[in-house]
Amino acid sequence: MSAQLQGIGMTSRRTRMRLVQRLRESGIESDRVLEIIGEVPRHIFLDEALAHRAYEDTSLPIGYGQTLSQPYIVARMTEVLHHHGPARILELGTGSGYQTAVLSRLFEEVYSVERIKPLQDRARDRLRQLGARNVLLKHADGGMGWPDRGPFDGIIVTAAPGDVPKELLAQLADNGVLIAPVGEEKQVLVEVVRRGEHFERRELEPVNFVPLLGGVIR
Repeated sequence: MSAQLQGIGMTSRRTRMRLVQRLRESGIESDRVLEIIGEVPRHIFLDEALAHRAYEDTSLPIGYGQTLSQPYIVARMTEVLHHHGPARILELGTGSGYQTAVLSRLFEEVYSVERIKPLQDRARDRLRQLGARNVLLKHADGGMGWPDRGPFDGIIVTAAPGDVPKELLAQLADNGVLIAPVGEEKQVLVEVVRRGEHFERRELEPVNFVPLLGGVIR
């Protein structure tokens, strides 16, 4: 780790706690989720040039047209999942690995799919650095999920499809929950709960994510 990142790490505990307080004031209610946000060093998931902005409540670029999600959104989506108490989580869009790291501290098993290989490689290194041993990564088209590892108690989608792919709904366990940003010009965060062969859908709030794209970049 560079001297710059070491310096940021020394001061980040205080800035993380200020971020946690802002998230609480913004409506995040789960003490456990807030505790984890306060523990995970967000700065290590960014390039050094942006690391000093790690604890701002904003999304930040990570390359390849992708972003590190706003901490509020990470906390909100994680809180919705945690409310349902799932054990096995599928994450579509590993990205930097920050959301993955948060999930790994809250759920028993995390399966994460990323279509951009260099991002996946960096995320793997960061997750190893944090000792996240309950995470399994896959390089593939996230829109197809991970069928041979399903069904999943929870699915979290970190890029926006036009609508929830049927392939993902098929991989939800009974009483499982999916949370995803949905839409093109206007996006909304949706929660979908499976009840047998029926799916209960609830819209939560407007959001702004990069689009969920098909294909694989090698």
